[in-house]
Amino acid sequence: MEAKLISSAQNPLVKKILLLKEKSRERRKSGLFVVEGQREIELAQKGGYTLQTLIFCPEIMGSGSIEAFTSGSNPEIIQASESVYGKIAHRGTTEGILGLMHSKDHGLEHISFTNKTPLVLVAEAPEKPGNIGALLRTADAAAVDAVLIANPKSDLYSPNIIRSSVGCLFTNQIGVGTTDEIIDFLQTNQIKIYCAALTASKNYVDCDFKAASALVMGTEATGLTEKWLQNSDQNIIIPMQGEIDSMNVSVSAAILIFEAKRQRGF
Repeated sequence: MEAKLISSAQNPLVKKILLLKEKSRERRKSGLFVVEGQREIELAQKGGYTLQTLIFCPEIMGSGSIEAFTSGSNPEIIQASESVYGKIAHRGTTEGILGLMHSKDHGLEHISFTNKTPLVLVAEAPEKPGNIGALLRTADAAAVDAVLIANPKSDLYSPNIIRSSVGCLFTNQIGVGTTDEIIDFLQTNQIKIYCAALTASKNYVDCDFKAASALVMGTEATGLTEKWLQNSDQNIIIPMQGEIDSMNVSVSAAILIFEAKRQRGF
């Protein structure tokens, strides 16, 4: 397989990759994002993402093969020198392979359910990439039917989200919209809304999540907006036994999701 060699950090492709990593505006404009690592690229391809360009460094890859990443597609293949790859790589420990992939449209109209009683995770205005990545990891671990993000504050294709989600950005069905749009989507699909909140709340273990359910999480700082609370079928709470009144949002989501899965018999 013939590959073009890049050995200069001034190469236009190198500059493009750095821009895509650093600027969400560039990602939106081009419809491309950067994926680094063999597992992440494999998960993205399995999740239906199209690989446009594959960049690899044989000195780092060692005896690894790029054939598996190019079967069924026809990406541009670029061989990078070790110094160039070190400049474009996001992680200190890397497998010597990086891809430019086409992003997806995450409009709610693309969300579909094969399960008659879907379990959905909703996060309103999540901002920290680490929290978003952890939520996606939990959603993947529990095989929820969709993750819906209301009023997002971060670009889903940020390298920090891809890294913190360990590729689970690609394994989940993700929809993005405003709070109003997502509430309308849930109500139209007859999915009960359970809002994690401190007021007028019921202990989560006393709720029945076996029907179609959406578990709605707000930010750690301010919680959910009033619109969610007005449209909640039931507010739920995880009882705290220490001095604080809340936990990290991804930890709380994991507790609620796996209680729902337990009720459903996993």
